[in-house]
Amino acid sequence: MKSRTFLLTLILFLLFFYSGILLASVMTLKSNLDSSKDRSLREHYFIASSYAEDINALEKRGTSVEDGIESLYRSYFNLYSKHSKQKVILTVSKDDQLLYKDVIGKSISFPKTPITLKAGKRFVSMKKLNDKEYISIVGTLPAPYDTYTLTYYYDVSDIISSWNKMTVMLFLIGTLFCGLLAVCLLLVLNRVFKPLQQISAASKSIAQGQYENRIEVKGHDELAEMARSFNHMGEEIRCQMQQLATAAEQKQQFVDNLAHELRTPLTSIYGYAEYIQRVVRTEEDKLFATNYIMSESRRLQNIAYRLLDMATLRGNKLELSEVCMGELVDEVKQSLSMKAADQNIQITYEYHFDTLVCDPELMHILLVNLLDNAIKACGRDGVIKLVADLENEQKVISVHDNGKGMTEDHLLHITEAFYRVDPSRSRSKGGAGLGLTLCQQIAVCHGAELSFSSKPGKGTTAKLIFTNE
Repeated sequence: MKSRTFLLTLILFLLFFYSGILLASVMTLKSNLDSSKDRSLREHYFIASSYAEDINALEKRGTSVEDGIESLYRSYFNLYSKHSKQKVILTVSKDDQLLYKDVIGKSISFPKTPITLKAGKRFVSMKKLNDKEYISIVGTLPAPYDTYTLTYYYDVSDIISSWNKMTVMLFLIGTLFCGLLAVCLLLVLNRVFKPLQQISAASKSIAQGQYENRIEVKGHDELAEMARSFNHMGEEIRCQMQQLATAAEQKQQFVDNLAHELRTPLTSIYGYAEYIQRVVRTEEDKLFATNYIMSESRRLQNIAYRLLDMATLRGNKLELSEVCMGELVDEVKQSLSMKAADQNIQITYEYHFDTLVCDPELMHILLVNLLDNAIKACGRDGVIKLVADLENEQKVISVHDNGKGMTEDHLLHITEAFYRVDPSRSRSKGGAGLGLTLCQQIAVCHGAELSFSSKPGKGTTAKLIFTNE
């Protein structure tokens, strides 16, 4: 691309540049020749008029026309031809016959006039005599001597020679100038195409997966703006690819965790079913095995329902309505009162605003999940507080427990599907590992922010901030 641009630009410039030199040179030559032609016409007219007057004067003194013309010709020839160093040559002819060759010199061969001249008319042309260029002015003498033709030759060889030298000099200087211009043009094109070459190299590296490659930006012109735009595009691609990689990793982790969660209950169900089928057992053993099968089936059912709830949240837009906060708190209290009483856990509820714009069923699920996790974290004789209040003119619902808490590393992952704070991944309390993931999606659907703060041994606080309220 750069080479083609360089050659095309240089060729077009050379074409116009040399055409301009040639045109200027030709116009200069034409101007000089036109000036010489005008001068020659004036001198021819002056000489012809003077010649006729002098012949008339000699004729009045008794001199014949032929003798008068010859004697006058020698005077005029000496005056114009010899004194001008042969730059001007005069000839007189009659009936196309050149007169007085002995005066002019036999070495010069004069061409014949190719046309018949009328009295008072003059013919201008360029003639070549003895390798020299002359302007030829051919015209008759004034009447009654119009049978004689006076030809005036003006030497323009010096003009043409000077023009040739000037033209050659112009072309030589032009060639040097064009060489300098070609170097400058190459430097400019290198400057112009350097960002394009960098963009091409960066594009190839990005296509090969090297998303960190950037272009050096210099200046504030269009090329610098293009480089900045490309760098911005590269940064956006890098971020998007990183997001895609993170999403792919999360999906793979989700699949791995789901397979892990399903494997254990399915293995247990199959094992206990085979245990009942193959061996004769007491009714007590069969009841124990059946209860375990039902427990694991409920766990699978719970996982299926959770996944279905999350899929529903991703695919549908919520229809929010104004819900009475007292009714919402009462329903949550009713759902967890027995579980809390079984473990002797005290749950207190406070709300300082009357209504909340939300989906009541999903908000019920969210609050129950948060309180259920708090119950699991507290163990027996724990204390949990649910407080709904205004902070910075925003409605906030927080759930605080005095349980075992967790580290900062766990806080970063607790909303991931199937993530368990307990390294042993205990299922003794029936959790599927999807509760907080579902809570996070419900919060997003409500335009709210769900955050957690915790310290080991001091409990955990979950805070739901409604930014759109």
